[in-house]
Amino acid sequence: MTETIANWINDNLGAFLPAELLVLLVSMVPILELRGGMIVASLCGLPLWEAFGICILGNLIPIPLILWLITPVFSWMKRWRIFRPMVEKLEKHATGERSQRIRKYEFVGLMLFVGIPLPGTGAWTGCLIAAMLNIDKKKALLAASLGVLIASVIMALFSYGLMEAILNLF
Repeated sequence: MTETIANWINDNLGAFLPAELLVLLVSMVPILELRGGMIVASLCGLPLWEAFGICILGNLIPIPLILWLITPVFSWMKRWRIFRPMVEKLEKHATGERSQRIRKYEFVGLMLFVGIPLPGTGAWTGCLIAAMLNIDKKKALLAASLGVLIASVIMALFSYGLMEAILNLF
């Protein structure tokens, strides 16, 4: 799904925005995050090291905002009947079954949750879970940042065909 969305973004927005800005914005968006950014970067023909830096930066920007602001924003939104169901659903999702591994292993759990690029994981969800579990914000910031670095290496391997090249060596 991420690849399909990344292709659509590249096809429809690539003509209007510089590739670097497009990749930065995609890397900041929930769900797509660095995974989508790295795919768009490879589709745009950005060099790997440039894509690496832009995608990491784009994925890191929202982390402190989520960790420090999501709880007060949710509290404010719950005062409005129209937003309350959505916020309660997000809170329930963030404190549900997935969060138990993060709660149990805290730093390493959050780092791996953010770092292993699977559907439903990433910096946005990981930081939302950390905020809902009241994990120390500085510790969560470091764990999520390291997770972004792990995800960037994994996605670079797949998006730029490096994994295929490595496998062809054997």
